[in-house]
Amino acid sequence: MRLKKLSDQVIVITGATSGIGLTTARMAAAQGAKLVLAARAEDALHQLEKELQTFGTEALVVPTDVGDKADVAALAKAAVARFGRIDTWVNNAGVSIFGRLQEVSDDDSHRLFQTNFWGVVNGSMEAVKHMKKHGGALINLGSELSDVSVPLQGMYAASKHAVKGYTDSLRMELEKDSVPISVTLIKPAAIDTMFAVHAKNYMDVEPKLPSPIYAPELVAEAILYAAQHPKRDVHVGGASKMNSVGGFHLPRLFDKMGETMMWSGQRSNRASRSGRQDALHSPDTSHELRQREGMGDVAESSPYTQAALRYKPLKLALLGGGALVAAWMLSRSGTTRVSGDGINPPH
Repeated sequence: MRLKKLSDQVIVITGATSGIGLTTARMAAAQGAKLVLAARAEDALHQLEKELQTFGTEALVVPTDVGDKADVAALAKAAVARFGRIDTWVNNAGVSIFGRLQEVSDDDSHRLFQTNFWGVVNGSMEAVKHMKKHGGALINLGSELSDVSVPLQGMYAASKHAVKGYTDSLRMELEKDSVPISVTLIKPAAIDTMFAVHAKNYMDVEPKLPSPIYAPELVAEAILYAAQHPKRDVHVGGASKMNSVGGFHLPRLFDKMGETMMWSGQRSNRASRSGRQDALHSPDTSHELRQREGMGDVAESSPYTQAALRYKPLKLALLGGGALVAAWMLSRSGTTRVSGDGINPPH
């Protein structure tokens, strides 16, 4: 399967007005791609369109709620009408909820799945329909929580498990029929975006993400690499791979880790904001066009992810074994100091 270089591609990106989607759009534009950008925040989309056009990028913006099948069909139709084709489709839009599962309303849970899961389904079906003959890349955003779960983000973890199952099944069906579409699942660790700010919050304090936290540029690099080189899946951040390997081989240990470490790891020391906005049911316009929240000590590189994108399976297996060893060390140490791609026992 051959994929085009970015400068020859038309790329559709959902969730394009903040975080990973915004970072990916700007990086793709810098490499000469033609862009079709989708989000619910119409004003922010048009501001982004003007920004990119200033630098000579051909960009089309389409206000879209990915949970609405008709909206996503209109997005694809607009892309083909403007550029004649779609070469890569990135299903990036997503949102979370922080709170115990028993406290989260059915309405909020359904809305999360409408965006995180059905948004991926809607986008994938349109991508396959329009790329089936000439080929291309379909890139879905999962999470490290596609493979493991944590308390306080149970519904988000469930949606990302569902995205993984759907993506893997779709890949097999397309390969069975020799459809020339590369299907990639990207599984980031905690990323310094507006994720916690945009999330619906049921807790009495503001949510936060547990360390280690990685830069959104690392996810964008993985996405744009997969747009040009077929990849089955990519863990962004060594912590993501460690969680996947450890959760598979040591599930009860990782349950206990979640029960102890993930409570304080997701709760800040700041009281929940009065009149707090979120992006679950409608866009949070006060935080659009920002790539990062500014979470403090952020890893700007990931040796594991760089290796995962370029190494052959044997070397990756060795790296995965190293991640499992790290998990075993964690179980022996009791407490940890986490930094960058590493998990280090305390001195």
